[in-house]
Amino acid sequence: MHRAGLLTAIHVPDEATEAVRDLCRARHDLDDDLKRVCRRLLAFLLRQGRVYRSGSTWTVAHHAWLAKQFFEDPAPRATFGYYLSVVKVREAELAAIDREVRGWVDREPFADAAHRLAAYHAVGYLGGLSIAVEVGEWRRFASAPAFMAFTGLVPSEYSSGGRRWQGSVTKTGNVVVRTQLIESAWHYRHNAAPGRPLKERQSHVGPDTVARATVAHRRLSTRYRRLAARGKNPKLVTTAVARELAGFRWAEMTS
Repeated sequence: MHRAGLLTAIHVPDEATEAVRDLCRARHDLDDDLKRVCRRLLAFLLRQGRVYRSGSTWTVAHHAWLAKQFFEDPAPRATFGYYLSVVKVREAELAAIDREVRGWVDREPFADAAHRLAAYHAVGYLGGLSIAVEVGEWRRFASAPAFMAFTGLVPSEYSSGGRRWQGSVTKTGNVVVRTQLIESAWHYRHNAAPGRPLKERQSHVGPDTVARATVAHRRLSTRYRRLAARGKNPKLVTTAVARELAGFRWAEMTS
């Protein structure tokens, strides 16, 4: 079976890698919890007719607006207080685990992969470390499409005879990596000019990595805007960009 190419390579992490991977997954879970309680609070305010209309939510201005909300009736006042306190607790927990995870970025054997992945637009150190510990050995994927399948960002397929039909993405791959790629892809809708945080991250890697990251930034930003200009669904555009971004990640780590 090995001679025929019928075996699939796997990666068994050592105890240190598995421990850091669990820590990164804990951060992923806390981030999900925070988003969930934030949605609950916004849904409650919507039922009360309180809608924030001064920009994006969960900014400094939005937090100041939340602090000014007051209800005459004691029941909704207590409900709002409980919802808001849970949001604050989750924010504090996420900030604490962010500091904990950040301390592992510069430690071996994660430092090289984490910094190289963080040199790409909209990843950051925490995202780079999370992807690095989830994937482990990148060369077990023989090609970029194989890694894309690992992330669950490839189209599902239903074929019979000469008929071939592709549906939505499978979503059967690694959830943490796929979530990170999707969240990163959203940021490619903006201009391809690198900001100060990105330049700081790129100062810790070699020129070859910076060159590849720059090519990916320009290509994916252009691709996002072109697909959006053609009237494509924003979610489909983001998924397409995330799938191609996975290919750039694989190329970077196997170069």
